[in-house]
Order: sequence, then structure tokens, then C-alpha cells
Amino acid sequence: MDRTAQLTARPPQPENAYDPPPSGPALHVRAARVLDANWTGGSTVPSRNLYPHQWSWDSAFIAIGLRHVSPLRAQTELETLLAAQWADGRVPHIVFNPSVPLDAYFPSPDFWRSATAGHRAGAPRTVQTSGIVQPPVHALAAWLVHRADPVLSRARGFLARVHPRLAAWHRYLLHRRDLGGGGLVSVVHPWEQGMDNSPCWDAPLARITPAPARSFRRADLDHGAPQDRPTDLDYGRYVRLAADYRDRGYADGGGEFAVEDPAFNALLIASEHALARIAEELGAAGTARHARAERLTAALVERLWEPAAGMFLCRDLRGEGLIGERGVSGLVPLLLPGLPRDIAAALVRTVRGPHFSLGDRTRLVPSYDLLGEAFDPHRYWRGPAWFNTSWLLERGLRTHGERERADALREAVLRLADATGFAEYVDPYTGEACGATGFSWTAALTLDLHKELLKHTGQGVSPTGTGTFDRSDKGGDRR
Repeated sequence: MDRTAQLTARPPQPENAYDPPPSGPALHVRAARVLDANWTGGSTVPSRNLYPHQWSWDSAFIAIGLRHVSPLRAQTELETLLAAQWADGRVPHIVFNPSVPLDAYFPSPDFWRSATAGHRAGAPRTVQTSGIVQPPVHALAAWLVHRADPVLSRARGFLARVHPRLAAWHRYLLHRRDLGGGGLVSVVHPWEQGMDNSPCWDAPLARITPAPARSFRRADLDHGAPQDRPTDLDYGRYVRLAADYRDRGYADGGGEFAVEDPAFNALLIASEHALARIAEELGAAGTARHARAERLTAALVERLWEPAAGMFLCRDLRGEGLIGERGVSGLVPLLLPGLPRDIAAALVRTVRGPHFSLGDRTRLVPSYDLLGEAFDPHRYWRGPAWFNTSWLLERGLRTHGERERADALREAVLRLADATGFAEYVDPYTGEACGATGFSWTAALTLDLHKELLKHTGQGVSPTGTGTFDRSDKGGDRR
């Protein structure tokens, strides 16, 4: 079996993957090969075995990397996802490939029953999807993809076609998911936030009665080490929440789980700024969207900033307010250029401090507090470091003038992606690979940071210098 389709098996003794990788084809060549291997003709699977369908925020990150090797494929990636959008505006977190057997992934299409259970919410009839969503990275991705090859984008009418769908997606979130009434978007399932089993969800999930173990079969354990994956108890609660949401016809507002998450809202703010630039490119005014992004940033600070923790925290709308657990989600708002200077400085201190120890004990940003009682260096989002969150924080550090630290994080991402065969996630201390190898967003974001490295070292196009949302080249293959 091709290594890019295999899952890692951990050795008896952890290996330090920060050591120099073996020689071979150039890094960007091997990253592009991973994306080629995972390409299905209209979209890219995150992993051939573990995740054999199209995932929403994965596709956004994948498009950001694909733009450097094939802007056309990057555009197609987003167009395929948005073609499965529901009439109420939601972009589903999974678009199912009908050629994949039902037992290859759980929850499968027959669990979600999108066309019937989602009928009132406007689920599409011609494609099967899940009924929940994922973080809204899509407008940011679309803008960066356009910037990679504006000539091709304009010739194909790319932005003109995706803009209405992106605008509807944001309307859904802003109007239907402000469950706390404070202006921020809420997630109604841990899978929506993307950091599935983060300890930040332990308290809200403790209220949920899990589905009986005999009522479902986990396909992920056929491919992943059980010690790297969420527990059966967690999964039982995920299934219960998803089934209850489905049985309500995917109507928002009545569930037992409702959390305002800092990363989800920060990515919406970033995409609001990007959507403003897309509107301006199409000849419309972007002022209202920029203003909305500023209001959302103020709401984010008001509702989720915790000075004593030096970071943003999640707010449990069905419980006791702010959740005291420190997850990487609370650092992601560093991405935002409009963040108050003192808050940005505090976030930098926190990411370098003992709870995350970036640049000291860790080279990539761990997904959870190193000092937290629930920390586990191998179990999914309970401690391992992920490449997409480190990519977001690299941008955040650079946005707020932390160039040397951003350079160090970029170098660590590239070195570790290379050494682990583009692993899904890694032990934050040793860099040991966990989950799948040949993981698509790892390969894609490696391509993006590799391109940036060439630009910063003078071997490529110089940076535009216009902020977080313009860091892209204009060249590329038009396949």
C-alpha cells in the first residue's frame, strides 16, 4: 500500500521527528503528490482510508495549498463543496461520495438522512450530506485562491459564482446561530468546531446521555489506533447530539449543546474581511462587511476574552458561562489584524508561556494546555499538535509583528510535515506522528508555507505587505 494512504503505527519508543528528514524528492513535490493521491476528480479527501469523503474546513485549507500548484483545482475544490450548500445557507461539514461503501465511515449518509430530515431546512436532493457545519474558512480561502491567479479567476467568473453562496453561508451563521444573543455564532455539536474531543467540551458534554454503544459502529477504529482517537463515551455523546439535531429537522436553537467558540468566530471574522474584498473585486462596496467584522471582533473580546487566563475561552450557553479549559481555539483570534494591541501581546505571551510552551518545550502549538489535567499528547485534540492551527497562528504572529517567532513556527511546520510523511497530527513534545499520514491539509499548508519561505528568502515574489489576507502569489499552473 502507498505510504500516503497508510496510518501510522507508533513505535515502542517515541522518535524525535524534529531531527532532519531523510533526503529524497523536494518537499513541495512530495506535498503535491499527497494532494494528487487524494484527489477524486472534483474534490480532495482528507485521507483515503480514514476520511473518504469531502470535509468542509479541510477543503478550505486544501484549496489554500492547491492554489500554488493548480489554481483551477483549488477553485473546483471550493465550488464542489459549495454546490452541496443547503437552501438555508449552511455549508455541511461532510459531502458524501456515493461510490464509497456505507460502512467505510460513520456516521454515514443513512444516519444523517439529509434529504428527508433536512427537507425543511433546504437540504439538496441530488447529493447526500451531513446536517451540521464546520468553521467558516471558505471566504478567506476563496479570496486567496483568486489572488493566486486573478486572470484565470476572472475568466471563469469564479468569485461571481461563489460570492452569493458565501454571503448566504455567513447570513445563516449570523442570523440563525446567534443563540446567546450577544452577536457571536454558536456551535451545536463538537464536530462543528472541528476540535472534536477537546477538553473544552468535557463540561458541556457531561450533560449529554450517550447513545447506547450497540446502536452504532465506529469505522474510525478500523484505521486508527484507539489511543489516538476519541473514547467510546465521547462518541456515544456525539451520536446522541447528532441524532437529536437530525430528529428536530436540523432546526437551530433547541439543543442541549450550544457553545460560543473563539476560533470559530475568529475564522468568521477573517472571512468577513475576505468577503468584503471579494465584493470590492466584483465592483460592490465592502464597507459594511468590514464594519461587521469590527463589531464581531468587539463582541469576541467582550464575551470570550479572559484576562486572567491571557487568552480567549469558550462560553457554555447551557451551563455556567466561560469554560476554564485552555485550548488552542483560544489562541486562534491572534489571526485577526483588528485585535486590540494589548490582547494580541497577551496572546503571544500565553502561546510562549508554560501552558503551550511554543519555542521551548514544543515546536508546534499543542491543541490543549500542557499543564491541564486532561492533557494527553497522543489523543486527537486533547494535546497533540495540528498543522492547521499552527498555520493559523503563524499568520497571527506575522500579522502582529512577531516575525522571528513566525519564521521559527513556519520552519517547524515544514520540517515536521516533511519528517512525518505529512501526518494528521503529532505529539507536541517529540513530533511523533499520530493518526493518518499523507494527510491533505498538512500537505496543502506545507505547500503554502513553503511558497512563503521562498518569497521571504528572495527566491520568489516579494510579499505584498498589505496584511493577513493578501499573502498570496499570482502565479501557478492552470490545469
